[in-house]
Amino acid sequence: MTLRISRSVADAILAEARAGGSREVCGLLFGSATRIDTALRCANVAETPHRAFEIDSAALLAAHRAARGGGPRIAGCYHSHPSGTATPSLRDAAAAAPDGWLWVIAGGGALAAFRAVAAGAIHGRFDPVPLVIDEG
Repeated sequence: MTLRISRSVADAILAEARAGGSREVCGLLFGSATRIDTALRCANVAETPHRAFEIDSAALLAAHRAARGGGPRIAGCYHSHPSGTATPSLRDAAAAAPDGWLWVIAGGGALAAFRAVAAGAIHGRFDPVPLVIDEG
């Protein structure tokens, strides 16, 4: 199953990753299992933000409340690997629930997408998802 994301959303995530310097940036993705419509930047509240990310719980709870009230559906999250590649780390795998959420990772100037699943191909937690950036 392919994941589609608009050029503007992809560019915004990549720009945020570049601006984050040595800190991992993170946020929420809204849309469906096959399409990301928007992304919301969130504070990284991890104790070690240069090696890990943790989405601010207040932002996450607000997004869930909004979705229950008819707002956009949370499809997953994104984060950056400032000095790495756009592939899940062992730390990512340890933190991910096998709930089908999409994870978009920015690293090395590129974006890649993964789905968090039980017994995934990458670190036993993630399956790669082909990512198409729409030019519209």
